[in-house]
Amino acid sequence: MTQRTLIKNLSASPDGPVSVSGWVDTVRDQKKVQFVVLRDESGAVQLVNPRTTDDDGATIPDELSDAISGLAQGTFLTATGELKHDERVKLGGVEVKLAALDIAGAAIAETPIADDSGVDKRMDWRFLDLRQPKNALIFRIQTTLEHAWRNYWVEHDFIELHTPKLMASASESKAELFEVDYFEGKAYLSQSPQFFKQMAQPAGFGKIFEIGPAFRADPSFTSRHATEFTSVDSEISWIDSHEDVMTLHEELLVAGFAAVKAKHGDEIKALFDLEVTVPTTPFPRIPLAEAKRIVAERGYEVPRHDDDMDPEGERQIAAWAAETYGHEFVFLTDYASSIRPFYHMRHGDDASLTNSYDLIFNGVEISTGAQREHRIDQLTANAIDKGLDPEELGFYLDFFRYGTPPHGGFGMGLSRVLMLMLHLPNLREATYLFRGPTRLTP
Repeated sequence: MTQRTLIKNLSASPDGPVSVSGWVDTVRDQKKVQFVVLRDESGAVQLVNPRTTDDDGATIPDELSDAISGLAQGTFLTATGELKHDERVKLGGVEVKLAALDIAGAAIAETPIADDSGVDKRMDWRFLDLRQPKNALIFRIQTTLEHAWRNYWVEHDFIELHTPKLMASASESKAELFEVDYFEGKAYLSQSPQFFKQMAQPAGFGKIFEIGPAFRADPSFTSRHATEFTSVDSEISWIDSHEDVMTLHEELLVAGFAAVKAKHGDEIKALFDLEVTVPTTPFPRIPLAEAKRIVAERGYEVPRHDDDMDPEGERQIAAWAAETYGHEFVFLTDYASSIRPFYHMRHGDDASLTNSYDLIFNGVEISTGAQREHRIDQLTANAIDKGLDPEELGFYLDFFRYGTPPHGGFGMGLSRVLMLMLHLPNLREATYLFRGPTRLTP
């Protein structure tokens, strides 16, 4: 049996016997010749079968021709034949003259989705949707991006953790918890590894990271929210301020984007018609109060019902950063303590502000980071100030009773990064299997 060759390797293979396996993309069943475009995970190739004719030019039926005529789009098969290099062939400059087909999995002739199907319909049939080269590329990019991040972390002596996703109490907001039965009691799905990655600091780990699932019981139907998402987290000890966290954050993103551009830049240009820009460092940094002033000067007033930046404000400040610095990223810093968690360190000279930031990418917030409060007395006071009961935070506060170094970190949404990198319309496109308030399948 001829060993399978990936389609992307055919151009470098010599003419001669070859075997390729994949699924049928298109069939052109002509009178004198049949063409099949076969795809696999690496590319597409043209298969050709000249029909046998009699002296009068009439087609003589044969088993191979009949099999080709009966192929439906999506059928998985193995094709064996003769590889031939021919620069006239538009699809890769090679083709395979068929000798035999071995059908592994026949497809139904009628497919349930089309190129113009809406995103919800496509999500219903995600396994078919992902056969499209453009959609499949998203997850090869995701693989490269995560690999580059891990390389960065490992090369800088970070420890990878896998924190539990079943929790006895909330890590962030009780209002966004999924409650599940747990034997005789209740448990909650983790909204964030926040408490556990902080626990690694008094443990003496120094620098840690995790890429793992997180869950938010948030009934949002926006293009950027999900009830289950992949969170990219890091935490480091011995920092002077949140500036050290921002430096780590931007270096990590540069490493990831550089790897994606090097490996997939040409494909992204061909399929998405855009250039991946590797960001320069340092990223622009703007205090939130100044950012609101800039946005107001651009003609948009951020609503004053809280101290945060709203989505339109994020778009406006991102546009300003692009115009002023030519940059797709911008850090918004110095958020009010009134809207930040109790564990965010407050400014030494102004307790109304925190050593924290949000990172905006192409107009959308992708991450929150901060220096953490590591002093037990101040941390307890912050919790009380937020109306929290220190007794309920006992296991967390214990981390700080036995010595903890100054530390900080961030959490970032993986799918948001992909969505914004590739200018996709919503998070569903950048998530393998999306979960939202009305979607639990497939």
